[in-house]
Amino acid sequence: MAKEKKLHPLEPWVEISSEKSDWDTADPTLLHSMLVQLHLIRAFEETVLELAGEGLVHGPAHSSVGQEGGAVGSVVGLRATDAINGSHRGHHQFLAKALGYVAPQGFDKNSQVTPEIQTVLQKTLAEILGLAQGFCKGRGGSMHLQWHEAGALGTNAIVGGGVPLAAGNAWAQKHAGTDDLTVTYFGDGAVNIGSVLESMNLTSAWDIPLVFFIENNLYAVSTTVEEATGESRLSGRGVGFGITSLRVDGMDPLAVHLTMQKAAEIARSGKGPVVVEAEVYRFFHQNGAFPGSAFGYRSKEEEASWRERDPLSRVASEMISRGLITQDEVDQLRSHAQSAMSLAAGELVEQDPDGKAGVRRIKPDLWPSADFVNVGVRGDLSELAGAATREAGQAGETEEVRFVDAVAAVMDRRMGLDDRIVVLGEDVHRLKGGTNGATKGLTEKYPGRILGTPISENAFVGLGGGMALDGRFRPVVEFMYPDFLWVAADQVFNQIGKARHMFGGESPVPLVLRTKVAMGTGYGSQHSMDPAGIFATAPGWRIMAASNPHDYVGMMNAALACEDPVLMIEHVELYNEKGTIPAGDLDYQIPFGTARVVREGSEVTVLSYLSMVQKAVTATEHTGVDSEIIDLRFLDQASIDWATIEASIAKTNAVMIVEQGARGTSYGGWLADEIQRRFFDHLDQPITRVSGQEASPSISKLLETAAIAGVDEVAAGLQQVRINAGGGR
Repeated sequence: MAKEKKLHPLEPWVEISSEKSDWDTADPTLLHSMLVQLHLIRAFEETVLELAGEGLVHGPAHSSVGQEGGAVGSVVGLRATDAINGSHRGHHQFLAKALGYVAPQGFDKNSQVTPEIQTVLQKTLAEILGLAQGFCKGRGGSMHLQWHEAGALGTNAIVGGGVPLAAGNAWAQKHAGTDDLTVTYFGDGAVNIGSVLESMNLTSAWDIPLVFFIENNLYAVSTTVEEATGESRLSGRGVGFGITSLRVDGMDPLAVHLTMQKAAEIARSGKGPVVVEAEVYRFFHQNGAFPGSAFGYRSKEEEASWRERDPLSRVASEMISRGLITQDEVDQLRSHAQSAMSLAAGELVEQDPDGKAGVRRIKPDLWPSADFVNVGVRGDLSELAGAATREAGQAGETEEVRFVDAVAAVMDRRMGLDDRIVVLGEDVHRLKGGTNGATKGLTEKYPGRILGTPISENAFVGLGGGMALDGRFRPVVEFMYPDFLWVAADQVFNQIGKARHMFGGESPVPLVLRTKVAMGTGYGSQHSMDPAGIFATAPGWRIMAASNPHDYVGMMNAALACEDPVLMIEHVELYNEKGTIPAGDLDYQIPFGTARVVREGSEVTVLSYLSMVQKAVTATEHTGVDSEIIDLRFLDQASIDWATIEASIAKTNAVMIVEQGARGTSYGGWLADEIQRRFFDHLDQPITRVSGQEASPSISKLLETAAIAGVDEVAAGLQQVRINAGGGR
């Protein structure tokens, strides 16, 4: 028989509970603070449910009634400089952090609802109602609550979506030289999400001070934990990643507090992340004021047994038995909390003059202006004002370099001048400059700032997003191939791309995402896409694509100064091509949002980018068609140079859009639509589009060549434009 040896986890997995002695020795101010916060949050949630029942909450109202003990117990001991983020059910966590921030000395039984506390309650309620005075100006609503000043990084409607961002914030805390920590809250449904598990692995590998706080309320909507996973003790997820994992009764706020003290000690001491699983119970259904039993997935008996463990009652009874408070004082505390919420609601809603008696409405003057709808999708670029700019061909000495060497050189220059810049991605720290030499020499020169990541795009691009939102660092994230964006699409589009706008328009996201198009290299269907068309339809992202070393240097300098997320697209075909850059000058920018007229002409305006710019030049020489060729350079709708495009079209009255990749995810489809809507009166013929085929490129050299556009396809397109103009062949 084979010999067996019992294996033990690298880090402890323990369950923590409070004992009588813990309650006996607990600081009365701590217990009073917990009880006050529990009642304020409970009254808040009851008010939200009341307003939702009247139809005044537009969208879901994910109540935390019953779960307050986990939030209050875990947050009450945190510092103002510690940070939290949470999930769609996050009112209680947000309020616990915000209340602690405005009342740093805590509460006692005589504590009143101060103006600062009243403001927090009203602004949070206003946000849930979608009003202009809310913390996110009404854009976030119930599921996207953020107050950076208080350390509330933002709650998140995507299950598990905020966890990588929290990891990035915790990384920034550690590398800024603090011993602060971040707590990321998520539910039992998120423990099987890839972004959560990838983040556990990454934070463990890098000893990042992140507390993964699992609010296990036993149900993901109506599906039980036992139905969803083979190991219902969810803190066991951490053990597999070498993370200390703790389990606690979330209905016991003091036990949660003691558990978080232990977790914080571990994280602050540099020993990496901690998993905390708190078993809690939501008294109502996933959304709204009905119990789960009304929908048939829970019994009334089960719900009643959990209500007997109400954290508000637990803390109050323990305090009463020790003479710290009386039942009358508890009742008075609840009354004060309810009065505060009545006052907050009264400032936001009023009797509907056109409705029946008792029918209320939102006060009309509190809504955001309709003009605010697009404000803050991206910044105003004021951070680029006064930058030194330089176009190719200006006077001065130049030197010839390979494109990829210019990529490494400008990053070297910027990292040398700005120690906030951090590069992360797969293999960027090895192979003498990554897989293509784009980080050549940087690992040795900037130790600790070139971060080789696990193969987990969700985790590391989300971590980069969290770093950017923190504001102390400027991450440059590399996707080895753009196809990998689909693996991390939630972080790229739902999180990073939407963050500024979703949280009110004032949260800069200074992140650069580099990636390389590899068409023509034989890497096949899953490593060869051009991402421009996908990103052009996603709000929030700036898109840059340089066709020569000079432009790349200037555009990367602009990208690294920009406060918006920037996609920098490169092309493998260009890496070994040579071009000139100014000798001794790597500090200039290309004028932001400007296209470059590569060749003037009169017959057709050719719009292109990356390697297809030179192919358009070659095709023009072969056909003799007098093309005006424009290198777009800046590709997103807000940055594209519409003025240069219009001036050219007004002259040629014809447009041909040239790109290399598949037609289905085409940038040209979006651009053609914009051009015909903007400049229809200038056009004498339909817009011609040159692109690859419907299929993605294959491994076969012949089939790959057939799938992508090249000089011959551009030449054929130019001939078609001439035919359409009546010029024959």
